[in-house]
Amino acid sequence: MKEGQSLWTKEELNLAINLYSKITFGQMHQRNSAIIDLANLIGRTPGSIAYKLVNFASLDPRLNQKGMVNASKLDKDVWQEYMQNWDDVFIEGEKLLAKKKDTTIEKLYDIDLDQYRQIEGRDAERKVKVRLDQSIFRGVVLTNFNNQCCITGINIVELIVASHIAPWSQDGHNRLNPQNGLALNALHDRAFDKHLITVTEELKIKISSKFYQHKHIESIKHNFIEYDGKEIITPKKFFPNVEFLKRHNEKFIP
Repeated sequence: MKEGQSLWTKEELNLAINLYSKITFGQMHQRNSAIIDLANLIGRTPGSIAYKLVNFASLDPRLNQKGMVNASKLDKDVWQEYMQNWDDVFIEGEKLLAKKKDTTIEKLYDIDLDQYRQIEGRDAERKVKVRLDQSIFRGVVLTNFNNQCCITGINIVELIVASHIAPWSQDGHNRLNPQNGLALNALHDRAFDKHLITVTEELKIKISSKFYQHKHIESIKHNFIEYDGKEIITPKKFFPNVEFLKRHNEKFIP
């Protein structure tokens, strides 16, 4: 189908916002290969896809983007659905994308199902789902922080962890939500998990006094104390949710 003046369907918008979550604002142009691929998949032009992504960006109050002047009610409805029920709606978008590509969501994320065939029934399904969720969350969070640790700026992706602010085990509805994620190097991810560091509502790094007890150790000084009170690297789109940060702050070891 070639694009004319046809209205966007909800299915097309779900695929567009799915892509929106995976790329930075600076990548939302018609030369982007991911945008070209989606355009070919749904029969629209790369330019129209790029404009629609910018339109979604205009609905994010933290980005201050003007977007397109003719934003539709359906655009806003789809945006709200994502923001209010991220996990379920995002997975539905991934399933729709896989169907359009005539494949499976597991194959989209290079998950080898053969390694789970020796595991019985529901346990195998659970392990595959956990692996899939972790892969999806990692991709979105690392993109959101431009593939770098939001504390140190380390940009070796093999050393970066997509860290949940509200723990995976305690919030089953926000396991995929990028507003519940920070990109941290492995050392700071461990300290964050143990509540020895936290991020305040103002997106400033807070370090436990335990580190100051060892301030004579150079690695403690350079890896922790020097970051105390500094702001994290600003995310590209999805800012950490204040409520998630509050919950982490409450468990912080002062």
